[in-house]
Amino acid sequence: MDHIQQLLDRRRGAADAVLDHLRPDVDVVVPIANGEPVTVLDAIELAGRAGRLRDVRLHQMHALHDRDYLHGRIDGLRHISYFLSHVTRPAFHAGTIDLIPNHFSEVPVLLDTARDVELVVASAAPPDEHGFFSLGTTGGYTSALIGKVPFFIEANARMPATRGRNRVHINDVVGWCDADYPLVEVPPPVPDATANRIADHVAERVPNGATIQAGIGAVPEALLAKLAGHRDLSIHTELFADGLMGLATSGAVRLDRPAITTFALGTQALYDYIEDNPTVQFHRVDVVNSREEIAQHPSFVSINATVEVDLYGQCASETINGRYWSSSGGQADFARGALHSPGGKGFIVLPSTARGGNVSRIVGRLTTGSVVTTLKNTVDHVVTEHGVAELRGRSLRERAAQLIGIADPAHREELLRAAREMDLA
Repeated sequence: MDHIQQLLDRRRGAADAVLDHLRPDVDVVVPIANGEPVTVLDAIELAGRAGRLRDVRLHQMHALHDRDYLHGRIDGLRHISYFLSHVTRPAFHAGTIDLIPNHFSEVPVLLDTARDVELVVASAAPPDEHGFFSLGTTGGYTSALIGKVPFFIEANARMPATRGRNRVHINDVVGWCDADYPLVEVPPPVPDATANRIADHVAERVPNGATIQAGIGAVPEALLAKLAGHRDLSIHTELFADGLMGLATSGAVRLDRPAITTFALGTQALYDYIEDNPTVQFHRVDVVNSREEIAQHPSFVSINATVEVDLYGQCASETINGRYWSSSGGQADFARGALHSPGGKGFIVLPSTARGGNVSRIVGRLTTGSVVTTLKNTVDHVVTEHGVAELRGRSLRERAAQLIGIADPAHREELLRAAREMDLA
């Protein structure tokens, strides 16, 4: 223990000590969401403004903090995104950051094979007596780099120390600093009547004993509340948010099987809940989102939202009106895994219309410029407030008929015309 404390003391310093580990033309990894070490990136930005950095590329999914370098204002720093957020979306549209297409499960292998990563900078909980820093709200692609790439750690006093395979030992840390600031909170969306009707259709198809994955959005939030009356559920999910916390504490979830996740994002109540909680464990994303791992869970139920579905069953979930909005995330990972789970079911959910009912989100052909996130071969159930289209094993004509049947009635005639033109009716 004395040796561990000596190592901790020797490698402890200020946030700007990270600059000792940055050379020109280097790839640096930053964790997803609240895993971003705010004070360390502040120091990197300051050095960039002073002209002390050259060709430093920062790789990150779903950034939560707006920064000058995202907008091309700091020479020598470039953000490379793997999932756009409200912060990085305008920067991508302005051309000041880059976006790498990916499935979330494959980000670790992309970082390992396509980039020469030399450093991870991460926020973590303060070290324990054994010299381990918990990565707190994250596992993700960062955990996959433990033991492969050196870490520079910001120990935030308000980061919850969580359970799982997301702990970095001081032996793998080249330097660390202290910090004390609140995590970013993201309140859950409030479901409206349409979201609740969609959730009703899904809830009645979820069996007791199922393993649940839920994405983000009003419909997943509504559904998780409706599952509180189920029994013997398990949780294996990419994102652990407030809705899943509510489900986990409702009595519907088995406590002998910890919820498995790869990152958490929500309210302070959620961050308090995951603190040293043995019923929630954080693991690397290439394990959590592995299609083979998901398929091993009987009755796996995957629930994810989309923007637009065409009559073939293709789902465009990362573009709006043909313009890039986010990225693929783990939607295809879980849809594919659920397809191979014994008794598994995949649900893609969306309101039937947009723009006050004037535009159908069930379409003949996807809007020009749209990107297919989940392939027609993978999509199982598509759900709107008007019902459920069961696409697994159906012919293209059967699929089109079912999808027209769950469209808004005001748009069904135009969809039927589109189906005829596409030889689907």
